[in-house]
Amino acid sequence: MPVHYTLNLRVFWPLVTGLCTAIVCLYHALRGSGGTPAEPPDGTDCGFPLLKAAALLLLGYVLFRYRHTVRQRFLPRPPRLGDHPTMSPRPFGEPGLGILLESYYEHEVRLSPHVLGHSKAHVSRIVGELVRAGRARSSPGPILGGTLALGFRGDFIQVGSAYEQHKIRRPDGFDVLVPLRLPPLVALEPRSLGAEPTLAPGLRSCFLCALKAPPTSSGVSSGNWLRDCKPFADGFCVDVRGRRHLSATLVLRWFQSHLQRCLATVRYSLEERCRVSLTPGGPEQPPTLHILPCRTDYGCCRLSMAVRLIPAVHLGDGAFLVAPPPPPARAGPLSELPGGLRPEALWGVNTARQEQKLLSWLQEWAPPGACYLKCLQLLKALRDLGARGLDSGAAQHWGSILSSYVLKSALLAVLLHEGPAAQDWDEMHLSERLEEMVQFLADCLLQRRALFHCVLGPGGASPEVGPLPKVLREAPSIDLLAAFDQRVRDLTAARLLSTWRRLPQLLRAYGGPRYLARCLPPRSQRTQEFPEYEL
Repeated sequence: MPVHYTLNLRVFWPLVTGLCTAIVCLYHALRGSGGTPAEPPDGTDCGFPLLKAAALLLLGYVLFRYRHTVRQRFLPRPPRLGDHPTMSPRPFGEPGLGILLESYYEHEVRLSPHVLGHSKAHVSRIVGELVRAGRARSSPGPILGGTLALGFRGDFIQVGSAYEQHKIRRPDGFDVLVPLRLPPLVALEPRSLGAEPTLAPGLRSCFLCALKAPPTSSGVSSGNWLRDCKPFADGFCVDVRGRRHLSATLVLRWFQSHLQRCLATVRYSLEERCRVSLTPGGPEQPPTLHILPCRTDYGCCRLSMAVRLIPAVHLGDGAFLVAPPPPPARAGPLSELPGGLRPEALWGVNTARQEQKLLSWLQEWAPPGACYLKCLQLLKALRDLGARGLDSGAAQHWGSILSSYVLKSALLAVLLHEGPAAQDWDEMHLSERLEEMVQFLADCLLQRRALFHCVLGPGGASPEVGPLPKVLREAPSIDLLAAFDQRVRDLTAARLLSTWRRLPQLLRAYGGPRYLARCLPPRSQRTQEFPEYEL
């Protein structure tokens, strides 16, 4: 796709003003260094005074800076309620939704490929050094004397919207999977919890990982294997229904402490390029690596970045088990699990590699000029606009139920249903496709249709994404919105539809150039809960 760069007028005109002022000062300095000129007989100055030049430049800058305010001051005001429409005709027509979306995309949503490329390269260098240090500190071979046998595999996998070309606004947040290496004597037996009828719907997407003896031909007896694996089982496993299961909480705790040790090893070598710090993520959240600019080796893109380092256990065929996301606030505490299950033994699944393949396949078969990713980026921007004015609790529910992953899954569901070669996904039909996505999400929230995982289950997109592990192929289909309370889903659908109806008004108020703001301001964005009356 061609790259379009726009001129930042907030930086350009002050720079031009300062440059002109410097030229005038240099001219007077060079003129004065040649000797003191003789005064004219009438006392007039034959040169151009420095004070007058600076005043003219300052006046020009002020006029340009506030040209929109002056322009709005002399434009006719919109007709008031009860006035005759012919009393104050508007000389300019209001821009349509297509123009507003394009302007908002260019000024507020679109990410510079240049800045994103530099940021991704910087993250790759820092994380690569950290992972190599973690692999060097790991102990190879079997478990001996209770030594921790978990370690870094030596590579990392970049996932998330920044690497799928649909990130918006700023490239300051990244997700990286760090695969872990299990000891040779340990093998996993994963099992899906989708068939557990007593579990809450939000927990049926989790997995359990029981330990089992690896399929080797060395003839190691079961007693010897259990004795040799006892240090690993005591450090990283919990008992669930009489068997030892790998614990996501214990693995995450070890991962954070191991990262701290690795960071102390490489911190000195990174001091000339950046300042790096690690923030622990708590018992259920992965840690975050903060990268602050400090005399970097590139000077054009100095951004502070946050990188989530996610420990991952490889299942096979590019699928990983990760720590499960925290449940919604109204789903109940995890300590009340039926059937002897323990919350620290639950794992989530990450199929980012398969989803990247699916997006690549869709773009490969898409017609030229298709706006799939642009529609997804604007859908994220619409979600952010809809969160304005909500209180903290409502904003948290709004952001969790309309997460970036849910929005991407909704787009993939629509594309897989219609086919990638659909002809009405070009730039001319962007607003229609965006309205279709909003209506699809509202139907999913109102339970008129289900939003299933795009890879897992019998109805997943396995022919397009390639082979999957058997445990994922046989897992039940996962409804991504099943974990949320129906009242929250209804209120979210109501606000989503209300945001779409008010989208032109919101774009004129919060969009790009101010010359598009020729309408009444939006209704009060005071702190409020979900609008129940808009159902």
